[in-house]
Amino acid sequence: MTRRGFIQGLLATTLAGLFVAAYGFFVEPSLRLRVRKWRVRRKDWTAQPLRIAVLSDLHVGEPYVGLDRVRQVVRRTNALAPDLILLLGDYAGHHKVISDRIEADELAPVLAGLEAKNGVYAVLGNHDWWDDRDAQSRGAGPNKFAAAFGEHGIRVLSNEAIRLDGPEIWLAGLEDQLAFRRNGKLVGLDDLPGTLAQVTDDAPVVMMAHEPDIFPKIPNRVALTLSGHTHGGQVRLFGWSPMVPSKYGNRYAYGHVREDGRDLVVSGGIGCSILPVRFGVTPEITVIELSA
Repeated sequence: MTRRGFIQGLLATTLAGLFVAAYGFFVEPSLRLRVRKWRVRRKDWTAQPLRIAVLSDLHVGEPYVGLDRVRQVVRRTNALAPDLILLLGDYAGHHKVISDRIEADELAPVLAGLEAKNGVYAVLGNHDWWDDRDAQSRGAGPNKFAAAFGEHGIRVLSNEAIRLDGPEIWLAGLEDQLAFRRNGKLVGLDDLPGTLAQVTDDAPVVMMAHEPDIFPKIPNRVALTLSGHTHGGQVRLFGWSPMVPSKYGNRYAYGHVREDGRDLVVSGGIGCSILPVRFGVTPEITVIELSA
Protein backbone atom coordinates (compact mmCIF):
# COMPACT_ATOMS: atom_id res chain seq x y z
CA MET A 1 0.00 0.00 0.00
CA THR A 2 1.27 3.44 -0.91
CA ARG A 3 1.48 6.26 1.60
CA ARG A 4 -1.30 8.08 -0.22
CA GLY A 5 -3.48 4.98 -0.15
CA PHE A 6 -2.82 4.52 3.57
CA ILE A 7 -3.79 8.14 4.31
CA GLN A 8 -6.94 7.85 2.20
CA GLY A 9 -7.93 4.63 3.97
CA LEU A 10 -7.28 6.15 7.38
CA LEU A 11 -9.34 9.22 6.47
CA ALA A 12 -12.21 7.09 5.18
CA THR A 13 -12.16 4.97 8.33
CA THR A 14 -12.13 8.07 10.55
CA LEU A 15 -15.02 9.67 8.67
CA ALA A 16 -17.02 6.43 8.79
CA GLY A 17 -16.44 6.22 12.53
CA LEU A 18 -17.55 9.82 13.03
CA PHE A 19 -20.67 9.17 10.94
CA VAL A 20 -21.58 6.05 12.93
CA ALA A 21 -21.01 7.87 16.22
CA ALA A 22 -23.11 10.86 15.14
CA TYR A 23 -25.89 8.61 13.88
CA GLY A 24 -25.88 6.44 17.00
CA PHE A 25 -25.82 9.33 19.48
CA PHE A 26 -27.89 12.00 17.73
CA VAL A 27 -30.00 10.67 14.86
CA GLU A 28 -31.41 7.27 15.75
CA PRO A 29 -32.18 7.91 19.46
CA SER A 30 -34.02 11.21 19.03
CA LEU A 31 -35.06 11.77 15.42
CA ARG A 32 -36.25 8.40 14.16
CA LEU A 33 -39.43 6.54 15.08
CA ARG A 34 -40.83 3.47 13.40
CA VAL A 35 -43.80 1.12 13.70
CA ARG A 36 -42.63 -2.49 14.10
CA LYS A 37 -45.34 -5.07 13.44
CA TRP A 38 -45.45 -8.68 14.56
CA ARG A 39 -48.14 -11.16 13.61
CA VAL A 40 -48.77 -13.88 16.17
CA ARG A 41 -51.08 -16.73 15.25
CA ARG A 42 -52.23 -19.28 17.79
CA LYS A 43 -54.45 -22.27 17.20
CA ASP A 44 -55.81 -21.94 20.75
CA TRP A 45 -56.80 -18.28 20.30
CA THR A 46 -60.57 -18.23 20.95
CA ALA A 47 -61.11 -14.47 21.13
CA GLN A 48 -61.62 -12.11 18.24
CA PRO A 49 -58.51 -10.91 16.34
CA LEU A 50 -56.73 -8.29 18.43
CA ARG A 51 -54.47 -5.42 17.42
CA ILE A 52 -52.27 -4.32 20.32
CA ALA A 53 -50.01 -1.25 20.32
CA VAL A 54 -47.15 -1.43 22.81
CA LEU A 55 -45.05 1.44 24.13
CA SER A 56 -42.09 0.57 26.31
CA ASP A 57 -39.07 2.17 27.94
CA LEU A 58 -39.84 5.82 27.24
CA HIS A 59 -37.11 6.95 29.67
CA VAL A 60 -38.36 10.51 29.40
CA GLY A 61 -36.03 13.50 29.74
CA GLU A 62 -34.60 16.20 27.54
CA PRO A 63 -32.96 16.37 25.07
CA TYR A 64 -33.76 12.89 23.70
CA VAL A 65 -37.31 12.09 24.87
CA GLY A 66 -38.95 15.33 25.88
CA LEU A 67 -42.69 15.89 26.11
CA ASP A 68 -42.86 16.94 22.44
CA ARG A 69 -41.32 13.59 21.51
CA VAL A 70 -43.89 11.81 23.70
CA ARG A 71 -46.69 13.76 22.00
CA GLN A 72 -45.34 12.58 18.65
CA VAL A 73 -45.42 8.99 19.89
CA VAL A 74 -48.99 9.44 21.15
CA ARG A 75 -50.16 10.84 17.80
CA ARG A 76 -48.49 8.04 15.82
CA THR A 77 -49.93 5.40 18.14
CA ASN A 78 -53.47 6.76 17.94
CA ALA A 79 -53.24 6.91 14.15
CA LEU A 80 -52.74 3.13 14.13
CA ALA A 81 -56.27 2.70 15.61
CA PRO A 82 -55.28 -0.16 17.94
CA ASP A 83 -57.83 -2.22 19.87
CA LEU A 84 -55.68 -1.99 22.99
CA ILE A 85 -52.68 0.10 24.09
CA LEU A 86 -50.26 -1.33 26.63
CA LEU A 87 -47.45 0.56 28.38
CA LEU A 88 -44.68 -1.75 29.56
CA GLY A 89 -42.76 0.37 32.07
CA ASP A 90 -39.56 2.37 32.53
CA TYR A 91 -41.03 5.82 32.09
CA ALA A 92 -38.29 7.38 34.26
CA GLY A 93 -35.27 8.82 32.44
CA HIS A 94 -31.99 7.10 33.16
CA HIS A 95 -28.79 8.17 31.47
CA LYS A 96 -26.13 10.72 32.30
CA VAL A 97 -26.91 13.15 29.48
CA ILE A 98 -30.40 14.13 30.62
CA SER A 99 -30.46 17.91 30.77
CA ASP A 100 -34.00 18.31 32.07
CA ARG A 101 -35.90 15.71 34.07
CA ILE A 102 -39.57 15.09 33.40
CA GLU A 103 -41.60 14.05 36.42
CA ALA A 104 -44.44 11.57 36.57
CA ASP A 105 -47.10 14.25 36.98
CA GLU A 106 -45.83 15.97 33.80
CA LEU A 107 -45.75 12.78 31.74
CA ALA A 108 -49.11 11.34 32.79
CA PRO A 109 -51.39 13.96 31.18
CA VAL A 110 -49.55 13.58 27.85
CA LEU A 111 -49.91 9.79 27.88
CA ALA A 112 -53.57 10.29 28.81
CA GLY A 113 -54.04 11.38 25.19
CA LEU A 114 -53.64 7.75 24.06
CA GLU A 115 -56.86 6.27 22.67
CA ALA A 116 -57.91 2.65 22.09
CA LYS A 117 -61.40 1.20 22.04
CA ASN A 118 -60.56 -1.37 24.73
CA GLY A 119 -58.50 0.97 26.89
CA VAL A 120 -54.97 1.90 27.89
CA TYR A 121 -53.20 -0.12 30.59
CA ALA A 122 -49.71 -0.10 32.09
CA VAL A 123 -47.21 -1.87 34.29
CA LEU A 124 -44.18 -0.42 36.05
CA GLY A 125 -40.53 -1.05 35.26
CA ASN A 126 -37.44 -1.24 37.43
CA HIS A 127 -36.46 2.39 36.80
CA ASP A 128 -39.90 3.59 37.87
CA TRP A 129 -39.29 2.02 41.26
CA TRP A 130 -35.62 3.06 41.47
CA ASP A 131 -36.57 6.64 40.58
CA ASP A 132 -39.11 6.80 43.43
CA ARG A 133 -36.90 7.47 46.45
CA ASP A 134 -39.82 7.50 48.88
CA ALA A 135 -40.91 4.05 47.74
CA GLN A 136 -37.33 2.80 47.99
CA SER A 137 -37.12 4.12 51.56
CA ARG A 138 -40.41 2.44 52.49
CA GLY A 139 -39.52 -0.75 50.68
CA ALA A 140 -43.03 -0.70 49.25
CA GLY A 141 -45.53 1.29 47.20
CA PRO A 142 -47.41 3.35 46.40
CA ASN A 143 -45.35 4.35 43.38
CA LYS A 144 -45.43 7.90 42.04
CA PHE A 145 -45.86 6.81 38.41
CA ALA A 146 -48.76 4.52 39.25
CA ALA A 147 -50.42 7.32 41.23
CA ALA A 148 -49.97 9.91 38.45
CA PHE A 149 -51.18 7.54 35.73
CA GLY A 150 -54.23 6.55 37.79
CA GLU A 151 -55.20 10.19 38.22
CA HIS A 152 -55.29 10.52 34.43
CA GLY A 153 -57.28 7.39 33.66
CA ILE A 154 -54.46 4.94 32.89
CA ARG A 155 -54.83 1.83 35.02
CA VAL A 156 -51.57 0.34 36.24
CA LEU A 157 -51.77 -3.40 36.87
CA SER A 158 -49.68 -4.63 39.80
CA ASN A 159 -49.88 -8.43 39.99
CA GLU A 160 -53.42 -8.16 38.68
CA ALA A 161 -55.47 -9.93 36.04
CA ILE A 162 -58.64 -8.30 34.72
CA ARG A 163 -61.28 -9.49 32.27
CA LEU A 164 -61.72 -7.31 29.20
CA ASP A 165 -65.17 -8.09 27.85
CA GLY A 166 -64.67 -6.22 24.57
CA PRO A 167 -62.01 -8.54 23.14
CA GLU A 168 -62.99 -11.35 25.58
CA ILE A 169 -59.53 -11.83 27.03
CA TRP A 170 -57.77 -11.64 30.37
CA LEU A 171 -55.16 -8.92 30.64
CA ALA A 172 -52.56 -9.60 33.31
CA GLY A 173 -49.92 -7.19 34.59
CA LEU A 174 -46.94 -8.51 36.53
CA GLU A 175 -45.20 -6.23 38.99
CA ASP A 176 -41.53 -5.50 38.41
CA GLN A 177 -38.93 -8.23 38.96
CA LEU A 178 -36.12 -5.83 40.01
CA ALA A 179 -38.04 -3.23 41.99
CA PHE A 180 -35.95 -2.74 45.14
CA ARG A 181 -32.31 -2.58 46.10
CA ARG A 182 -31.86 -4.39 49.41
CA ASN A 183 -28.49 -5.26 50.95
CA GLY A 184 -26.75 -5.00 47.60
CA LYS A 185 -29.29 -7.21 45.86
CA LEU A 186 -32.26 -6.54 43.59
CA VAL A 187 -35.57 -7.82 44.90
CA GLY A 188 -38.73 -8.06 42.84
CA LEU A 189 -42.39 -7.54 43.64
CA ASP A 190 -43.63 -9.96 40.99
CA ASP A 191 -46.13 -12.65 41.94
CA LEU A 192 -46.84 -14.81 38.90
CA PRO A 193 -48.89 -17.54 40.65
CA GLY A 194 -50.97 -14.94 42.50
CA THR A 195 -51.61 -13.03 39.29
CA LEU A 196 -52.72 -16.07 37.30
CA ALA A 197 -54.89 -17.29 40.19
CA GLN A 198 -57.21 -14.36 39.42
CA VAL A 199 -58.07 -15.85 36.01
CA THR A 200 -61.43 -17.61 36.43
CA ASP A 201 -62.40 -18.89 32.97
CA ASP A 202 -60.91 -20.23 29.74
CA ALA A 203 -60.55 -16.92 27.88
CA PRO A 204 -57.04 -16.26 26.50
CA VAL A 205 -54.52 -14.46 28.72
CA VAL A 206 -52.22 -11.65 27.59
CA MET A 207 -49.44 -11.02 30.12
CA MET A 208 -47.54 -7.74 30.56
CA ALA A 209 -44.15 -8.22 32.24
CA HIS A 210 -41.52 -5.47 32.02
CA GLU A 211 -38.52 -7.80 32.08
CA PRO A 212 -38.62 -10.80 29.70
CA ASP A 213 -36.59 -13.01 32.06
CA ILE A 214 -39.84 -14.30 33.58
CA PHE A 215 -40.77 -15.97 30.29
CA PRO A 216 -39.41 -19.50 31.06
CA LYS A 217 -41.79 -19.57 34.06
CA ILE A 218 -44.85 -18.47 32.09
CA PRO A 219 -47.26 -21.43 31.68
CA ASN A 220 -48.87 -22.49 28.42
CA ARG A 221 -52.13 -21.06 29.79
CA VAL A 222 -50.83 -17.61 28.75
CA ALA A 223 -51.34 -16.95 25.05
CA LEU A 224 -48.90 -14.06 24.75
CA THR A 225 -46.31 -12.36 26.97
CA LEU A 226 -45.27 -8.79 26.21
CA SER A 227 -42.04 -7.30 27.58
CA GLY A 228 -39.60 -4.44 27.17
CA HIS A 229 -36.57 -3.61 29.37
CA THR A 230 -33.82 -4.74 27.00
CA HIS A 231 -34.12 -1.92 24.39
CA GLY A 232 -33.00 -4.61 21.96
CA GLY A 233 -29.56 -4.10 23.47
CA GLN A 234 -29.60 -0.49 22.10
CA VAL A 235 -26.89 -1.60 19.65
CA ARG A 236 -27.84 -4.50 17.40
CA LEU A 237 -25.97 -5.82 14.38
CA PHE A 238 -27.19 -8.68 12.17
CA GLY A 239 -29.67 -9.82 14.83
CA TRP A 240 -27.13 -9.82 17.66
CA SER A 241 -26.61 -7.38 20.53
CA PRO A 242 -23.26 -7.21 22.35
CA MET A 243 -24.85 -6.17 25.67
CA VAL A 244 -28.33 -7.16 26.87
CA PRO A 245 -29.64 -6.55 30.43
CA SER A 246 -30.87 -10.12 30.78
CA LYS A 247 -29.40 -13.24 32.32
CA TYR A 248 -30.40 -15.00 29.09
CA GLY A 249 -28.33 -12.73 26.86
CA ASN A 250 -29.67 -12.52 23.31
CA ARG A 251 -32.28 -15.23 23.86
CA TYR A 252 -34.90 -12.63 24.80
CA ALA A 253 -33.18 -9.49 23.55
CA TYR A 254 -35.70 -8.45 20.93
CA GLY A 255 -38.67 -9.40 18.83
CA HIS A 256 -40.97 -12.41 18.59
CA VAL A 257 -39.78 -15.53 20.39
CA ARG A 258 -41.67 -18.82 20.34
CA GLU A 259 -40.64 -21.54 22.80
CA ASP A 260 -42.52 -24.74 23.62
CA GLY A 261 -45.70 -23.40 22.07
CA ARG A 262 -45.53 -20.14 24.07
CA ASP A 263 -45.17 -16.69 22.51
CA LEU A 264 -43.17 -13.67 23.69
CA VAL A 265 -42.76 -10.30 21.99
CA VAL A 266 -40.03 -7.99 23.31
CA SER A 267 -40.33 -4.36 22.25
CA GLY A 268 -37.25 -2.33 21.37
CA GLY A 269 -38.81 0.61 23.19
CA ILE A 270 -38.42 4.35 22.73
CA GLY A 271 -35.70 5.75 24.99
CA CYS A 272 -32.23 4.93 26.23
CA SER A 273 -30.63 3.80 29.47
CA ILE A 274 -27.05 4.20 30.75
CA LEU A 275 -25.88 5.86 27.51
CA PRO A 276 -28.00 7.81 25.00
CA VAL A 277 -27.05 5.66 22.03
CA ARG A 278 -28.99 3.48 19.62
CA PHE A 279 -27.67 1.77 16.54
CA GLY A 280 -29.70 -0.81 14.66
CA VAL A 281 -32.55 -0.57 17.20
CA THR A 282 -34.69 2.30 15.98
CA PRO A 283 -37.12 3.66 18.61
CA GLU A 284 -40.39 1.93 17.94
CA ILE A 285 -44.09 1.64 18.49
CA THR A 286 -44.60 -2.12 18.59
CA VAL A 287 -47.79 -3.52 17.08
CA ILE A 288 -48.91 -7.11 17.60
CA GLU A 289 -51.69 -8.59 15.50
CA LEU A 290 -52.96 -11.58 17.43
CA SER A 291 -55.36 -14.12 15.93
CA ALA A 292 -56.10 -17.79 15.37
